[in-house]
Amino acid sequence: MDVRDSSAMTVLGQGVVLATMLVGLPLIGIIAAGHDPRPYLEMPPVTRFVRHAGFSWPWFIFFGVADFLMATGLLVAIRCGVRHRVRHRPVGLAKPAKGRFPWWGWAGGGLCFCAWLLAWQRFDWFWLFQPHTFLPIWAGFILTINAWTEKRKGSCLITRQPLGFLGLFPASTAFWWFFEYLNRFVQNWYYTGIEGMGPGEYSYFSSLAFATVLPGVLSMIEWLGTFPALDAGLTRCRPVRMPTTKATACFTLVVSAVGLALIGIYPDFLFALVWLSPLLIALSLQALSGRPTLLRPLCQGDFRSLVVPALAALICGFFWEMWNIHSLARWTYSIPFVQRFHLFAMPVLGYGGYPPFGLICLMAGMPLVGNPFDTPAAIDP
Repeated sequence: MDVRDSSAMTVLGQGVVLATMLVGLPLIGIIAAGHDPRPYLEMPPVTRFVRHAGFSWPWFIFFGVADFLMATGLLVAIRCGVRHRVRHRPVGLAKPAKGRFPWWGWAGGGLCFCAWLLAWQRFDWFWLFQPHTFLPIWAGFILTINAWTEKRKGSCLITRQPLGFLGLFPASTAFWWFFEYLNRFVQNWYYTGIEGMGPGEYSYFSSLAFATVLPGVLSMIEWLGTFPALDAGLTRCRPVRMPTTKATACFTLVVSAVGLALIGIYPDFLFALVWLSPLLIALSLQALSGRPTLLRPLCQGDFRSLVVPALAALICGFFWEMWNIHSLARWTYSIPFVQRFHLFAMPVLGYGGYPPFGLICLMAGMPLVGNPFDTPAAIDP
């Protein structure tokens, strides 16, 4: 068997195992606890049956410290990239020529702006399409970001890997349905403006909206990679020793799996595992298969695979929350202990879920478009 075929089979096998664990473990947990599983499979998901704990200053401080440490780590790494770019910037060399902004980028920007305007207004003539503005907003955004990437580096996912890029859309639909499913066990967000939809209509229109998640984040990752401080600069950070033993991977896998099985039983205390457990399980499966994990480059001081996806998800998260706030069909949050001090609909500490989500997005998209950090830095001073 060809090495590439073997590698593809390994990735596929890991994906099947991960999907089975994400679906099965929470369901096994609530069945073992004697709960009726039917409400967790409701479609559309409009029933709210999880009662969340109220705001708590001690827990707010706890999660605030965790978010602060994560943000500090990202800022330190970015500062490292900027410092190395300034220190090693070539002197007397002309900057690489930039291309022209593609016409389809202007079309994407126009589509995004028009859909944004329609999403936040309530025109009588638009009432039939009012709940469905999410897709055109993000389709336009994705086109615009790819156009900026094309201008800055001469290629982008759309022009360089058109088939892989198109494959991100159906993959994204399946990908986000997993998180919708996991959310049924903690109910940290719920949707309004969908009450009149039946199961088929809700599934269809939701799938169209979910299809933009991976293309949006992966496109943002590539665009950020066109900035030297976030590309070549991040390859010269201080190396970090990462645990590489299979015993460590097994321990992480077991703890993450147990936590995932318990999220429906203790949703107030384990809700953060919706974002952490899939990432930790995926990294553990990579390590146990003998393949280098996504975070292995940190051992050589290359922080691109950690910082850039996290930052990309935060930026996309800002736009997700901003465009959501005044739309007709939108989501609302109900997060235990921290439901205060909002930026748009999201409690400010809730943004701490976006950085690990960015890494999950990268891992989910790599089988289709590859790992952008497998190659040397594009601009090496």
